[in-house]
Amino acid sequence: MGLSILNNIPSLVAQNQLSVTNENLQNTLFQLSSGSRLNTGADDPAGLAIANGLQANISALQQSAQNASEGVGNLQVADGALSQVTTLLNRAVTLATEASNGGLSTAQTQALNNEFSSIMTEINQIGTNTTYNGTAVFTGNPLSLFLSDGSATDAVNPTITVNIPTLSATNIGLGTFATATLDLTAQATATDTVTIGGTTYTFTATPTSPGDVLIGTATGSLGIQQTLQNLAAAINGGPGAGTTYIAAPTGVGTATGANPSAQALTVSGGSLVLQSLVAGQGAAATGTFGTAGYVPATGNSVVATTTDADITITNPTDVAGTLTGGSGNAVDLNSTTHAQSALTQIEGAIASVASTRGGIGAAINRLNAAVNVMNNQVQNLTSAVSGIQDANIGTVVANLSKYQILEQTGIASLAQANSQEQAVLKLLQ
Repeated sequence: MGLSILNNIPSLVAQNQLSVTNENLQNTLFQLSSGSRLNTGADDPAGLAIANGLQANISALQQSAQNASEGVGNLQVADGALSQVTTLLNRAVTLATEASNGGLSTAQTQALNNEFSSIMTEINQIGTNTTYNGTAVFTGNPLSLFLSDGSATDAVNPTITVNIPTLSATNIGLGTFATATLDLTAQATATDTVTIGGTTYTFTATPTSPGDVLIGTATGSLGIQQTLQNLAAAINGGPGAGTTYIAAPTGVGTATGANPSAQALTVSGGSLVLQSLVAGQGAAATGTFGTAGYVPATGNSVVATTTDADITITNPTDVAGTLTGGSGNAVDLNSTTHAQSALTQIEGAIASVASTRGGIGAAINRLNAAVNVMNNQVQNLTSAVSGIQDANIGTVVANLSKYQILEQTGIASLAQANSQEQAVLKLLQ
C-alpha cells in the first residue's frame, strides 16, 4: 500500500477500536456500580424478559405468604376465643352436675342457674364481640384467602376457604329448635283449618285465596301425603312438592307465605314435621285433633309466649289426625330434671366446639404449610433471577482492568497512527 496523506486508515482503525473499548468500559462500570448484569434492555433482551417475569412471581408469592399469615392470625384469634368458650363450658358442666343432685334449696338452685345463665350470656358475647382487624370473626361467612404466584391462570384454585361458624350458645347446641308433628290418619275435608305459627291455613278442594291448602286428589295415603306437601308449601310460601297448594285463579292473585314462626322440614307418609325458626328446647306435647279442638298433654303447652319461641298449632274445626308439638324453652338448671338435660347438651356443646377448633387448627396447619412452600418458591425463584441478572463481580473487575488497559493502549495507538503521516514530510526535504 502506497503512502497517502488523504486518508489515515490506521487512525480510523484505532478510533473504532477505542470507541468499542470505551463502550465496553462503560458497560463494565455500570455493572460494577449497580451489581446487575442487565442495566438496559439491550444487554440481554431475552434474559431481561425472563428475569422480570420471575420477579413478578416473587412479588405475588411474597404477598400471598403475607395473606396466609394474616389468615393464620385471624384463625388464631378464633381458636383463642373458642378455647375460652371451652373453659366456660367446663364450668357449666360443674354447675349442671351440682344442680342435678337432689337436696338443694331453692336459693341454691337459683344461684347455680344464675351463674349458668351468665355463662350462656358470655358465650354469646364472645361470639358477637370477637374481632380481627376491626371485623367480626364469628360471622358464619367463609374466610377466603387468595394465594397465587401471580400467573394469569393458576394450576389450581388459588383461593383457600376456611369456614368459621357463627358462635352463640344456641349454635353450639345449648338449646334446640321447637318441633311439632302433624299426623293425618285420614284425609282432611273442605273447611278444615290448622293454625301454625299464628297463621291459619284452610283445607279446600277449590282454593281461591292465599292460605288455602289444596286437598290431595289421589286416593288413600298418597292423597294424604299430597295434602301435607301442599301444607308444607303453604307454610314456606313456595310451590308444593307435587300439587300446587293454590291454583291462583284469575282475580285472586298468587299465594304468599313464608311463615315467620315455623318452617316445614319433612313430609313422610302421613306425617308433616315442623321446626321453629327460633331456638329453644322442645317440650313434648301430645294430643288428638277432634271436634273439641287440640288438647295438649298435661303440663305441656304448644302456645307461644313472650319468652318461649315455638310452633303453635290449633284446629278450630275438625282435622282428622294427631299432633305432637313443643314450645321453645331455653336450657336451664331450675330443676334436677332440667339440669340433667342441660348436662347432656353441654357435653354436646363441648364436642361441637372441639370439632370447630379441630377444623380451625387444620386450616392453620394448612396455611402454615402454604407459607413454607411459598417461601421456598421465593428462595428458588430469587436464585434463578440472580443467575440471570446479577453481575459476576470477579469477572467484571477483570474486565474493568482489561478495558482500562485497552483504552490506554488504544489512545497510544491512535497517537502513533496520527504521527505516522508526518513521515511523508521527510520526502519533501
